[in-house]
Amino acid sequence: MEHRSQAESALGGAAYGMLFVLGLVMGIVGGFTHPAKPVPIVAVLWVLALFGVCLGAGKLMRTRLGALVTAIGWLLVTMPFTLQLGSGDLVIATGAPGYIYLYGGFAALLAAYLMSAPSSGGSWLLHDHSSKKPDVTA
Repeated sequence: MEHRSQAESALGGAAYGMLFVLGLVMGIVGGFTHPAKPVPIVAVLWVLALFGVCLGAGKLMRTRLGALVTAIGWLLVTMPFTLQLGSGDLVIATGAPGYIYLYGGFAALLAAYLMSAPSSGGSWLLHDHSSKKPDVTA
C-alpha cells in the first residue's frame, strides 16, 4: 500500500472539496437558469456541461470518486429545488425544460460516473511529474 505525506493528503482533500463546491455551484446556477422559452436549449446545454464536468473530474482525478463528489454536490442542491414551497412555487418546474434538466442531469451523472476510469495510479495532481533522465555514461 502506498503511503502519502500529509501535504499530498491535504492537497487531495482540497481538490475533492473544490469538486464538491463546483457541483453545488452548478446545481444552484443551473437550477435557476435552465428554463428557456420556447425551446429548452439551455436545459440541454446544462446537461452537457454537467456530463463534461463530472467526466472531467473523474478523469483528472483518475478515480470515479472525482465524478461522484461533483455529482453529490449537484444532487444536494437539485433535489430540494424539486420540492414545492408553501406558496406553490417550484425552482425546477414541470415541463420540458425541467424534465430535461432533471432527468437528463441524472443520466449525465450516471454516464460520467461509469465512464470515469477506475483508479490506477492516483490523482494527476499528486503524481510525480519530474522528468528523470537515465544516467548514460559510456
